[in-house]
Formats: sequence, C-alpha cells, structure tokens
Amino acid sequence: MTLRWSDFITPSTLHLAPLLELLLEPIRCAQQSASLQLGLQEVLVNAVRHGNGNDPGKCLRVRRIVSPRWVIWQVQDEGDGLGPQARGHALPEATDSACGRGLFLIHHCFDDVRWSPRGNRVQVATRRQPARA
Repeated sequence: MTLRWSDFITPSTLHLAPLLELLLEPIRCAQQSASLQLGLQEVLVNAVRHGNGNDPGKCLRVRRIVSPRWVIWQVQDEGDGLGPQARGHALPEATDSACGRGLFLIHHCFDDVRWSPRGNRVQVATRRQPARA
C-alpha cells in the first residue's frame, strides 16, 4: 500500500468552509468530524491571523495523508513561526483574555499535535475510527 500526501495551497483568507469540507472528506464519523472541524478551523484561523498577519497575498499550504490508522494534516503559513514557549495548551489564566483558547482547543480535538522547529508549520493527527459493521 503506497500512501501519498494530498496538497492544498490556498490564499490566506478566513473563507475556510470549502477547504474544511475538502480536508475532512475522509472522516466518516459525524461526531469525530465535528470535533476535527473545530480543531482544523482553529489551526487554519491561527495560520491566517497570527502566521500570515491576515495578508491575502500570502498563502497557506495544507497537506493531508490518510493511513489505515491515522489521518494527518500539516498546515504551514509564511510567518515567522510560534516559539516553543508559546505552544502550550493550557487555558489562559485571565478568563477575558483575547487570545490563548485556540491552542487549548487544538490539543483537545486531536490525538497528536507537533510543531516544526521554526514554528510556522503544525501537524495534527487523529486516530481513524474503526469501520462499523
């Protein structure tokens, strides 16, 4: 069995619904799909807003691979990256904080979250649900 990455390159905008639908195509479980949609939306919004600074002249590169046990997505922006100290996944201490809940959600929606050394690419993965008879 040969596995291949599917590549998607898109302008850096918040018009994400068509891309999310395409990225979630392999997910068959409705409950899992809802959670993954929330997590992927957070990943993409962070890449657009924080990574690319809401610049529609920049692009996002998204890759997806489906294996028998995992579905993996990589999202890369053109920004400077998120430093290791900022990659935590705890809720912000201040309940009225404008930022910080996105990383918390991402870590709770996926089984695995990994960052590139530079911090401008995040890889998120979920275990595939067994097929039901």
